[in-house]
Amino acid sequence: MKRITYLLLFLLSASCTVQKINKSLTKSDVFEKGHLGFMLTDPAKEKPLVAINEDKYFIPASNTKLFTFYTSYTVLGDEKVNGLNYLERGDSLIFWGTGDPSLLHPDLQDSTVIEFLQKSEKQLFLIDNFDQIDAFGPGWSWDWYNAYYATERSALPIYGNIVRYKFEEGNKNFTIYPERFKPFLAAVKTENWNGFRFRRDRFQNLFSYQISDDQELKPFETDIPFITSAEFAAQLLSEKLDKKVSLISGDKYLKLDPKKLQTAPADSIYAQMMKISDNFLAEQLMLLVSDQLNNRLSTREAIDYAKENLLNDLPDEPMWYDGSGLSSRNMFTPRSIIALLGKIRAEVPLEKIKAYFPAGGESGTIRNWYPADEGQPPYIYAKTGTLSMSNALSGYLITKSGKILHFSCLMNNYQISSTELKTELQKVLYMIHDKY
Repeated sequence: MKRITYLLLFLLSASCTVQKINKSLTKSDVFEKGHLGFMLTDPAKEKPLVAINEDKYFIPASNTKLFTFYTSYTVLGDEKVNGLNYLERGDSLIFWGTGDPSLLHPDLQDSTVIEFLQKSEKQLFLIDNFDQIDAFGPGWSWDWYNAYYATERSALPIYGNIVRYKFEEGNKNFTIYPERFKPFLAAVKTENWNGFRFRRDRFQNLFSYQISDDQELKPFETDIPFITSAEFAAQLLSEKLDKKVSLISGDKYLKLDPKKLQTAPADSIYAQMMKISDNFLAEQLMLLVSDQLNNRLSTREAIDYAKENLLNDLPDEPMWYDGSGLSSRNMFTPRSIIALLGKIRAEVPLEKIKAYFPAGGESGTIRNWYPADEGQPPYIYAKTGTLSMSNALSGYLITKSGKILHFSCLMNNYQISSTELKTELQKVLYMIHDKY
């Protein structure tokens, strides 16, 4: 009898907690100011705990990277990626890009391709396959060209397709990576400006910065995209190798099965992409997937493959257009994201999820949000998403009782600050962590 009584009390308590969670979302003065989609599940239970507009489509912003991550992890694995396609013909080494973003990237710093080409005693020929992928994705805005979050996609990225300007305390001036761009930077003095502001010409790789003389510089790091092309890639390689790299059309070679040079660990790319929500890495990962599948670079083909072979069991078809989530054409439902989180949880070890995903109060894009109680480990491992009037957070929530819950929160058409939304969501998620 006592066991039955305890069980009834437990079920009653759980039911009351779920009702409180649901009320905190549906009766919120903050969430009622826009369109909210929210779903919370306990994998141990058949029915969702909370489901609000779970079957409606929302613009997910960078929650799209959850789909990119799962597709990449499934196709590419967690070992080294294929960073270069190449053929050896007589005294010629013919090579072309796979979309690998790691080559001399300022954070990933992989030089495998450089070492491989330097060791070769053959003549070097780079095949121009840049026309297989547009620099900007579908639905991207033209005026993002100066912003790191819209770094150009390309077949053979070098230096991450960006110029990094960095100032550290104790230095007299900022550094430029790569330094070869230094002659293409001009200073424009301006008043009432605290620190540096960098810009690139829209149509040329010419850069400028504004600086105020009367302000003390604070440490900063700014990445500005440069304009990519096959010609420029060949030039950058020639400069780095100090040997000639000739550009050829080589369509006949692209139809052959090449040898593949392995470069950076996929693990490091996934973690960087997920933790800081790196759009460039997300886009290039989808190109790596396409190259792995059919030796071509096509985001569309990679997405179509994923939808047909990996995601055909989702409740609702993903409206999926790019790897990063920059496109407002992307639309997913909360219940499809929940289903995806379940697939990730089933196929990716928990320790890897914790290594890849931002951790509340600790790392990545949520290092300043969703903190655990003092002295306790993070209880949120989730992917953020932010576009104009679109905020999202989806991932895993660990309760004080030790349960791992899956949640997806998509918020669209809010004309209030993202800080207000995140503050309200933080209250809800902590209550779930504390009470469920």
